[in-house]
Amino acid sequence: MNSSETIYKGIKDSGINFIVSVPCANLKELLNLIDADDEITHIPVTREEEGLGICAGAYMAGAKTAILMQNSGLGNCINALGSLFELYSFPLVMIMSHRGTEGESIIGQVPMGKATPKLLDSLDLPYYKPTNHKEAYDAVSKSWNESVESGKVVSILLEIKYWKLEDD
Repeated sequence: MNSSETIYKGIKDSGINFIVSVPCANLKELLNLIDADDEITHIPVTREEEGLGICAGAYMAGAKTAILMQNSGLGNCINALGSLFELYSFPLVMIMSHRGTEGESIIGQVPMGKATPKLLDSLDLPYYKPTNHKEAYDAVSKSWNESVESGKVVSILLEIKYWKLEDD
């Protein structure tokens, strides 16, 4: 199973059925798997905070929601995470391609790569940084229930080296 298939299986097993996404090269194969699944509603958006608003509405309508995005968009989400999701304890899973980490070829990604965990910590939001397929599956498959129980957004940060893992 490759990295995208692992994350997809975790999404399916978690019961997530509504996904908003912002384009990202690392998420391309995963998004293709999601698009092919008739049980998951997939809404592509152009900005992350737009996606959070859509996820909030979908959750209120009964959906189990996630957003797939690059970590560089986390800065665009800070206000919505604090003023909407924290205030109302809406559950959400954020699956992020964590750019700017070891192996990054674009130097401009590095500052946000370093800041991402600090931003999540400052918002008191739990996150996982899986290093292998099992850790990634475990994090994704339990993240929805954890988000519901804690009343907090739960993030999975998938570093560049994760996407380069060989099949298990």
